[in-house]
Amino acid sequence: MKPYIFFLFFMFLTLSVQAQIDSKKKSISIPAVESKKDSADISPLTPSKSIKSDNTIGLNRPSVTPSLDLPQKEFSMFPKEKFGNPGELYTNQLKKQENTIKQEQGLGTKGSKIDLFFGNHRTKSKNIQVTYRDYGLEDGDYVRVSVNNEIIEYRVGLSNAFKGFKIELKMGVNKIEFLALNEGYALPNTAHFRIVGEQKELIATDLWALSTNVKGVINIIRE
Repeated sequence: MKPYIFFLFFMFLTLSVQAQIDSKKKSISIPAVESKKDSADISPLTPSKSIKSDNTIGLNRPSVTPSLDLPQKEFSMFPKEKFGNPGELYTNQLKKQENTIKQEQGLGTKGSKIDLFFGNHRTKSKNIQVTYRDYGLEDGDYVRVSVNNEIIEYRVGLSNAFKGFKIELKMGVNKIEFLALNEGYALPNTAHFRIVGEQKELIATDLWALSTNVKGVINIIRE
């Protein structure tokens, strides 16, 4: 009986040891945990609908408003200048300037309406130098100069610089006349004249302010 019991004991021990070893080799299963869904929406994007277009090429283009309500006149803080006839504009400016000069200098009422006589002046010189200039504004005054009724200067403009001519005197009276042909744009016709002898001596000098067609007369008497 003892050998049989010993064999059973040995078998039992062997099975027990194998059972322990197999139990160690078995893996422990871990139950799967369902993860939380991502908050981001990962649904596929739906393509946007294309804009209908009449373009035959196939490109999409934005629609254009057929009519826009644009302002009829451009806004401006300054009034637009209206231009008229250039000649009329120049004339108006000239008149305005003329009126301003008249007001500043008190001109327009001082021109003599009658001929002026500057007296008789005696000299022994055979020749004299007659010069004249505009003593006021150089405004386009013109005069005609005659000696003994013979025209020496038919139409001469007066500037602010002296100019003139030289004449030979006859014995006796030599009448010199200055005729105002106009009054310029600064009325009246204004001038300063000087008459000088052969020795550069001053024979006569004076000023005039004449209206149109009025004369200034001076007599030079050669002795």
